[in-house]
Amino acid sequence: MLTSKQRSKLKSLAANLDPIGQVGKEGIGENMLKSFSDCLEARELIKIHILENADGTPDQLGRNLAALLGAECVIVIGRKAVLYRKSSRKNFKHIEI
Repeated sequence: MLTSKQRSKLKSLAANLDPIGQVGKEGIGENMLKSFSDCLEARELIKIHILENADGTPDQLGRNLAALLGAECVIVIGRKAVLYRKSSRKNFKHIEI
């Protein structure tokens, strides 16, 4: 669980990120989860765009994605969700929160 201070720092880091993928009417698939998981492992912090035709609210989908990926949903703003998961890689400069 992230503290408000940690969440604030991650939000500021995510402000300049471009979305790496999108969730649409097809919902959350296995390939999408694998792709997002790989990105989280490589970057630790990702932004995802949730399309208007997606099944459910952006908040629900962002939290659902985070749960499926074992990540934290930092924030959902509009139709963008920001997820964070600490990388398990060694010799990697982790985000200090």
